[in-house]
Amino acid sequence: MASRSLATLDLPVALPTSAARSTVFSDYWALTKPEVNFLIVLTTFAGFYLARPAGWRDFPFWLSINALLGTLLVASGTGTLNQYLERGFDAQMRRTARRPLAAGRLKSAAVLWFGIALSVVGSVYLAVAVNVLASLLAMATLLAYLFFYTPLKRKTPLCTLVGAFPGAMPPLIGWAAASGKLNFEAWTLYAVLFLWQFPHFMAIAWMYREDYARAGYLVLPPDESVRARLVNLQTMLPLLALMPLSLLPGSLGEAKFYLIGALLLAAGFFYCAAQFVLRRSNSAARRLLAASIIYLPALFGVMVLARA
Repeated sequence: MASRSLATLDLPVALPTSAARSTVFSDYWALTKPEVNFLIVLTTFAGFYLARPAGWRDFPFWLSINALLGTLLVASGTGTLNQYLERGFDAQMRRTARRPLAAGRLKSAAVLWFGIALSVVGSVYLAVAVNVLASLLAMATLLAYLFFYTPLKRKTPLCTLVGAFPGAMPPLIGWAAASGKLNFEAWTLYAVLFLWQFPHFMAIAWMYREDYARAGYLVLPPDESVRARLVNLQTMLPLLALMPLSLLPGSLGEAKFYLIGALLLAAGFFYCAAQFVLRRSNSAARRLLAASIIYLPALFGVMVLARA
């Protein structure tokens, strides 16, 4: 009798239908990498807004919404397909083992088709509702990220350099969506985001270096001395180039306001990067990661405010 009573505790408990639907929805939502998409949407909007010479006067709100929605769909598809391609490696890393596909909560085929659907719908939506140039830039970003950057992470530490090219595309997509062309100012925004990615990713790579090594990723060299030099170079050199480059968009609006804001943000970012290079500790890496996440939206926000 007692054994039968205990046995009932081992029976699987069926989730209520609403709870099951909520779990599935949250898993598909997680596939899209919403934390990454936040920065993508923000930098895309900044590129769109800064491409408009009149600022908020006669601002095309519906066009901006279409541009952001299409870009978000393609970015979500890219994040989903990336997890499909790396599902076996994600399962070996503590940082990613709980992702829906790596943990086995979703089927591979379903994730694959979900990612393809998001990418195709987003690309077509941009071409129809915005313009062809924005759609082509979004598709180029997806293809470069999935077929160049993703496989290179298991082959060479130069993957960070390769991945920075598609990773800096969002402001170009926004600029193209607003104006239908790209100019020097658009490429300046691209260069800012391109350089920002190096210290940002070095902080992540250092914090999870053991995890990456366990899964066979070569985002950092295995030799400790070579690794230290690479981390130092990829943290400080791009940041030293980023600081003066970030001052160029001061001509877009109220120069004094923008220059003061950009200098203050650069000083804080540089301080955290220098502390990381000197100490190369996980705590310093976390502070650098936090500084990078604050710096980028704040810098683009100051650009928009200066223009406004």
